[in-house]
Parts: sequence; C-alpha cells; structure tokens
Amino acid sequence: MDEVDNQQMPRVIVKEFLEREQGTRALLDDLERATLEGEHEAVRERIRTLADTDQNVFYAVALSLSGSKQFYGDVEAQLGVEAADVLRDLGETYPGLAEPFGLVRTEQTRERRNPVTELQATTTYHSEAEVPVVSYAPKSGAVELFDGQGSPEEVLQFASYLVQATTDSLDSALDREYSVNTEELSALIDRQEELESELGRLRNQIDELRRTPVGDE
Repeated sequence: MDEVDNQQMPRVIVKEFLEREQGTRALLDDLERATLEGEHEAVRERIRTLADTDQNVFYAVALSLSGSKQFYGDVEAQLGVEAADVLRDLGETYPGLAEPFGLVRTEQTRERRNPVTELQATTTYHSEAEVPVVSYAPKSGAVELFDGQGSPEEVLQFASYLVQATTDSLDSALDREYSVNTEELSALIDRQEELESELGRLRNQIDELRRTPVGDE
C-alpha cells in the first residue's frame, strides 16, 4: 500500500478504525504492556500481523502515532473534529508504540525488513592474542537483531560485505537503467563521505601501528 496521500484514503482507513476502535485499543494496551516488559520482538511481530491482516486499521494507528498534523487535518476535513480528536488521543495515549509502528510502516511502504536504527558497540582487549575485540549489536528500534564479537579485521570484513552488497545493488540499478530518487542519492553521498572520513582515520591508525607494532616493548 502506498503512503496515505490519496485525498479519500484517510476517510477509508479511519472509518474502519472507528468501527473497530474498542478491539484495537485493547490490542494497543496489550502491546504497551509487552513493550514495558521488554518483549520488543514479540511486539514487532504482532504489529506486522496487524499490518498483514487489517491494513486499514494498521495505517490509521500508525499515522495517528506519528503525530502527523497533515493526517489529523485531512481526517478533520473529511470526517469532522470528533474523529480527528479520537486519533489525536490515540497518539497521546500510546507514545511508546510510535517507534515500532513507524518501523513496521517503513517495512510495509518501502519493502524494508528490520531497518537498522542504531549500533551499540564496545571494545575490550585480548592480551594473549594482542588484538582489540569489538562487541557489536545492531538494533532496529528497541529490537536487538543480533550480537557479535570480532577483531578489528573481522569486523571490517563484515563491513566490506555490506559495502560490496551496496555497490552490487547500485550496479544492478545502473545496468537496468533504474533511477534512484534524490533523497536516497543525497543520503548515499552523505554516507560515502562518512565512510571516507572513517577510512582516513583507519589509514592513520594503521600507519601508526606499523611504526609501533602491537606488543612491542
């Protein structure tokens, strides 16, 4: 389903939500409790199920939780102030569900899966092997996707796989003469510059390590 930009679309999805408001609020109460108990993966799956089985209700809730003034305004214009107030109240009552609903909305509208929003990383040192150890855990919202540990070389190998997959995808788009939208291209340029900056730091660190090898006394 495309983003709700059709003039009549808010009317359709909100009417269905209003018809099922009581049951939907009961579901949201359960999801909120599960979120507070740390059951983030289960919450994500239940939201996905709602999106798959009752798409209109899902979008009504997701857009309400996003706090979109345009969405509230469209609802008010099409269905009246009372309906818009119900949705505003939804956003105010369940703010803790805004992120998981927003991420599933991204999955639904942009063909994503567990979009990474954060990387938690710490470092230790293995004195016997004479190498730093990086512990890392990519997260999608509150959901920890996996955790891993590796030496700097091993972590960079994983990163190189991702960069190669990215360049392969762009090669494929170019070969097929597919376009890449301006927003994505601009963000891609920003990521490239960030990578080049970090690679510059890496080159300097490697040069220093060459001059003073690890473990040299």
